[in-house]
Amino acid sequence: MTDATADAPKRRSLTETLELDTRLLGMVGAFLVLCLAFDLVTEGRFLTPRNIFNLTIQTVSVAIMATGMVFIIVCRHIDLSVGSILAVSSATMAMIQVEWLPQLLGLGHPLLWVAACLAGLLVGAAVGALHGWLVGFLAIPAFIVTLGGLLIWRNAGWYLTTGQTIGPLDPTFQIFGGANGTLGVFWSWVVGALAALAAAAAIWAARARKAKHGFAVKPLWAEAALTLLAAGAILAFVATLNAYDVPTGRLERLFEARGEVMPEGYSEGYGLPVSVLILIAVAVAMTVIARRTRFGRYVFATGGNPDAAELSGVDTKMLTVKIFALMGALCALSAIVASSRLTNHSNDIGTLDELRVIAAAVIGGTALSGGIGTIHGAILGALIMQSLQSGMAMVGVDSPLQNIVVGAVLVAAVFIDILYRRRTGARQ
Repeated sequence: MTDATADAPKRRSLTETLELDTRLLGMVGAFLVLCLAFDLVTEGRFLTPRNIFNLTIQTVSVAIMATGMVFIIVCRHIDLSVGSILAVSSATMAMIQVEWLPQLLGLGHPLLWVAACLAGLLVGAAVGALHGWLVGFLAIPAFIVTLGGLLIWRNAGWYLTTGQTIGPLDPTFQIFGGANGTLGVFWSWVVGALAALAAAAAIWAARARKAKHGFAVKPLWAEAALTLLAAGAILAFVATLNAYDVPTGRLERLFEARGEVMPEGYSEGYGLPVSVLILIAVAVAMTVIARRTRFGRYVFATGGNPDAAELSGVDTKMLTVKIFALMGALCALSAIVASSRLTNHSNDIGTLDELRVIAAAVIGGTALSGGIGTIHGAILGALIMQSLQSGMAMVGVDSPLQNIVVGAVLVAAVFIDILYRRRTGARQ
């Protein structure tokens, strides 16, 4: 009887059957509880389409940088200069499209925004590569290098603009930021449907690959449930953004600009912002890099054991240059999103973003000891951080108290992560 009981297969829980990350589920649960609590306190104003739209576009800039910070922390480094790299990249792009190139090409030239974006990305990648060279080849601690960068690059941007706010930025450039560039209702549904199909295809393709190589696969009902959950979440998100109508005054100005009269009772939804599409593209690209490329495997191998990675033939010095250059380029991309949303460059742009980005990565499950981290976790961490700050602002919490709460949440997140890894390590 005892032997029969011991040989009986262990009953698997629902999360084990679906092969879900329990830590990610905990983060999603905490996010939902946070949203419901703020919605209750604000009498239903937090979960309105308008606030969700604003919350989404405010998260994008930090979330983009958080994906790069995952690679930095996984490799056992830190980057305190991301907000300053964003600022100097934004200053460069603003000067190019407002002050420098218009003198040669004229205002409104179609190449203004293209040249500005390319220059900003080049500046960000170059600054990041310089940091990586100092860390990798000269063995200066990343904390010191990027702390110096925090002071240097923001003030370099100040000298570029002589401390002035530069704007308005090119109208085409402004499409990349928030309400200034959205797809509208129809195209948002098209993109949402394609994204749902892509998510379903990815889930079933992963199952097919596992079965082909003889690995255990989830039951068909579990795969179907995950497919419906992913597709439903995507379409619900699109429906929510489509439900936020463009203000009547703005619509009237758009019709006037075209020489038309707006029909009585006419309404139009914003739909998906272009900046959100940029974040989705970055998330997909960074996930593919992390999971499917040699570079990504080298990053996680180096973070897990730098000495073993170097003995295995990994050029850890050049790898350090590459991850910091990638981080710099992502900072510049965030500068495009942030400055276009504001429609100008201000010298305080990106202030304290380095702390928000690091907090997003850590809250999202990236281990400060290195070797562990996910792109989707960092993006969820950025969303949680922004939701917390936005909710407290709506409730009327003072800014100093907001920072106190965010700091406490960061410490608590790290402590919970330590406990979680101890428990899972003990079980394994």
